[in-house]
Amino acid sequence: MADDGKRLGARLRALRETGFADRAVTQGVVASALGRSVPLVSSWEKGKAQPSEEWLNAYARFFASPRSLADGHPRLLTRQDLRDDELDRFEDLFRELLQLRTAGPNQPPSRSRSDELTTRSPWEGMWHFPDQSSITLVCARLPANLRASDTYTSPESPDYVELYGYSDLDALIELYGHVYAANPGVSVRRKLADELTQDDVTNHLVLLGGVDWNPMTRRVMQSLELPVAQDRREGSDPDVGSFRVVDQDGNATVFPSRLEVDPPGQRLIEDVAQFCRAPNPFNRKRSVTICNGNYGRGTYAAVRTLTDPRFRDRNRAYIEQRYRPEDTYSILARVSIVAGEVITPDWTLPGTVLHEWSNAG
Repeated sequence: MADDGKRLGARLRALRETGFADRAVTQGVVASALGRSVPLVSSWEKGKAQPSEEWLNAYARFFASPRSLADGHPRLLTRQDLRDDELDRFEDLFRELLQLRTAGPNQPPSRSRSDELTTRSPWEGMWHFPDQSSITLVCARLPANLRASDTYTSPESPDYVELYGYSDLDALIELYGHVYAANPGVSVRRKLADELTQDDVTNHLVLLGGVDWNPMTRRVMQSLELPVAQDRREGSDPDVGSFRVVDQDGNATVFPSRLEVDPPGQRLIEDVAQFCRAPNPFNRKRSVTICNGNYGRGTYAAVRTLTDPRFRDRNRAYIEQRYRPEDTYSILARVSIVAGEVITPDWTLPGTVLHEWSNAG
């Protein structure tokens, strides 16, 4: 951990010493641009403390453009102020700094007293996208035969409610507030899968729901060439929905949900949730996240894995310990349903993770 902090510190020092057009800048200049103290900048460079994602973002923006020192006065440009070439440099530099930053499960990044008093995003977790790019949450349209009434789903109706036609509403409502709060000032859109535009799909994408109704989930899973597939449910009694994993030898392992007879129907007692993150196949500089389940409760559980305050930190640490930000990975987890309530999966609990895969090697 200490070596990682020193590597990050050395890179921050090298950025400052290289400066602009190979002209070094002082720690005082960097501190002035970031609105921090010189001792804090010095502690970052020495690896005694680690800057948060917010301050790494600021470092990358500052050193992305010589205009940061226009007229000899240090200033911090906004992302929107960066030109195309500067924006490319910012994104590459920010990605590099994030990879160097230590965030292990047992040793969170060190913070100085002044850092702790700074207003920041509520969560610097998996739903915080530090590049400040737009985010699109995508749901499937609820099939017409499953809507109780046209009164609330028809735009011509005085009682029209737009979200009434969305599937996986509990997952959407749970996630939207977290994403919105964790990315202040960033555009967060919620869209139906059949209404997506080019701008929508080239943002950070978050796909809610499985392949039965959400065609974008199906398309992205195929594009990522995951060894995990989801079998579509046709609605017959023995068909309970399942994920299917095919190994290198072509052998398939099936992970179904569990139903028990509860006259006059069946009751879901265990679902399977998938959390998948990867570079966006439509824009490699953005990400795609899939929160999916055999049933809607599995989708909700996939979201809750990283929003539930009781479990999100340990589940985030589980990911950060195993994968890099640029990796493609998929986790299938068991979801218990108790008295009709979803129990948030704890990936660190033995038996919860059913299957995981990544391209990290």
